[in-house]
Amino acid sequence: MERETEPSSSRGDREEDVKVIEWEEFDNELTRLWSLSSALKLATEKKLALQPKLKSLIQVSAESLRRTNELEEMRQRLEAKKLMVDNTSAACKVTEQDLKKKEDDLSAEVRSLLVGGTTLSIAKTKLQESNCQLEGESGYAHLKIVTNKLRKRQQYMISQVSFIYPLKIEAGPSQDQELESFPGGSRLGTKPVSQGSVRILGLPFSMAPFTKMSFFTDKKEVQKSATALGYVAHAVSLLAPYLGVPIRYPLRLGASDMSPVSTLSENAKFVEFPLFLDGQDTTRAAYAVFLLNKNIEQLQNFVGENSLGPRQVLANLKELIRIIQSPDYINS
Repeated sequence: MERETEPSSSRGDREEDVKVIEWEEFDNELTRLWSLSSALKLATEKKLALQPKLKSLIQVSAESLRRTNELEEMRQRLEAKKLMVDNTSAACKVTEQDLKKKEDDLSAEVRSLLVGGTTLSIAKTKLQESNCQLEGESGYAHLKIVTNKLRKRQQYMISQVSFIYPLKIEAGPSQDQELESFPGGSRLGTKPVSQGSVRILGLPFSMAPFTKMSFFTDKKEVQKSATALGYVAHAVSLLAPYLGVPIRYPLRLGASDMSPVSTLSENAKFVEFPLFLDGQDTTRAAYAVFLLNKNIEQLQNFVGENSLGPRQVLANLKELIRIIQSPDYINS
């Protein structure tokens, strides 16, 4: 029974799938099927015909996409290079401005160098002319003449100082005579005279108040000594530039009796020592006299003379002026 049932069901299914066409519609249906078959064949042929074209279009599209990507990369690289060029251009402008400024500075230095070279050339020419003048006997004679003129001028200037501050030696109670020489005197050697008290503008100088000051010290003597030291300091400040000698211990003139002497300390600052006793330490004042005498000794050494002693302030000054005013000084 089951075997019979199965074929009957299968046939039923097939019967359901089979379309029953009426005879009258068979021609129409056949025509429709033929049309569909022809359309399917035509579509298949078109598909086969379009397949190479689509493949080529896909390839072209892929190639176009690749080139588009390459162009985008090239555009990005171009933008980067353009930015680098802009930065380089800005740096070049800054460098150009710096170069122009340096060229201007260099031009100014070149002009200065040219001026300096011209000045140097002129100075070299003058130096050569001077060397030519100094070469040989004629040059030495010219130098000797100039030296003699200079020393005569020095004698004249120092004679004016001697006229302003005359130095005389008091040889007795009623007799004054000019100092000509001192024992152990100059290399120029003139007649010795008896030693006495040297005065400047009639004022004596004594070291006693500077070494020992007491209540009984004569105030007038102290004042006279301080005034005499002021005169000496002023005279030395005039003699030194006339001789062209920078004195070792500078003088600062405040008044005739207030002339401090300066010396350099360890910290390169000037320390002043007073040439007067009024309200001052006697040790500092005595040291100031010592420094003043050292200045005079420096000028004596310049003209080839030795000092007469550390306490002979007026005598050393007198001997210095006498040597310079001597006729032998011109030819020495």
